[in-house]
Amino acid sequence: MPSNPREKSNELNKSKIHPKNRHRESYDFDALTTTSPELREYVKVNEHGTKSIHFFDPNAVKSLNKALLMHFYDITYWDIPKGYLCPPIPGRADYIHYVAELLYDSIPTSKYRKIPRGSNIQVLDVGIGANCVYPIVGQHEYGWSFIGSEIDAAAIQSARKIIKNNAGLSRNLVLRIQANPKNIFKGVLKKEDRMDVTLCNPPFFSSAEEVQKANKRKNSNLKKQASKAKLNFGGTHTELWCEGGEDAFVGQMIQESKAFAQSCFWFTTLISKETHLNKALKALRRTNVHQVEIINMAQGNKTSRVLAWTFLNTDQQKHWIKTRW
Repeated sequence: MPSNPREKSNELNKSKIHPKNRHRESYDFDALTTTSPELREYVKVNEHGTKSIHFFDPNAVKSLNKALLMHFYDITYWDIPKGYLCPPIPGRADYIHYVAELLYDSIPTSKYRKIPRGSNIQVLDVGIGANCVYPIVGQHEYGWSFIGSEIDAAAIQSARKIIKNNAGLSRNLVLRIQANPKNIFKGVLKKEDRMDVTLCNPPFFSSAEEVQKANKRKNSNLKKQASKAKLNFGGTHTELWCEGGEDAFVGQMIQESKAFAQSCFWFTTLISKETHLNKALKALRRTNVHQVEIINMAQGNKTSRVLAWTFLNTDQQKHWIKTRW
């Protein structure tokens, strides 16, 4: 692996959101409530005289997500069980767009170079959850096909209902249950699979207590009393924490990726903390990968990054692109 992996930054982008992200501007609540009338009950005029919702209300956040998915991504049905993760749509869309840019940058420079699109592009969403947001955005924006893995039976059931009620997803999304919660790729990817990229939003925390502490800090930063903090974004055990936290999960992912070195072009994962990134880079150096990319992202005051790696050398990458893209 190169000693200094290439690092990309979007710092010149004043909005700190990918240029192709549909959520660069403030929410247009008039348009959103027209698309999804149920959002109206949660929209109020705030102290600044603008329309908004109470972001500490889980029901309001869920209703906003549904409206965004209906308005921007042509979803006709979307719902998640109570207590499950209700992800911020702009951040999830950013991940998709930066991954699309990663694929584009992999193609040798020519006047014909363009972002790979269409259902022949195969994406693995590790831990699809109950919400299906990554496949919804990826299918709509780029026409990609997805495999969604999950260990939670209730999440799978919810995802199946979303797929069943949205024709585009039913054609381009397959769910696979991970029977062994200690594995990530093993037991999900098959010998014949060829994945152009994998996505993952790993469990960031190592315990429920750590989740609560983080949420209290979040609420405090928004000038709310920490004693009243609650998980307004939701999230179950399997979605938010695991033994060893993000460090252990990403380490396991890197270790397992070796077994699928020739059947996947790019492995990627979100990394929440820079200290976690340094540990992951050390693990990649020990794994003998060919190329590593670090993509910096920001949503408001929140900073994160995408870590991407591939085992394919330059000739293998060219062959992959020529035969698949």
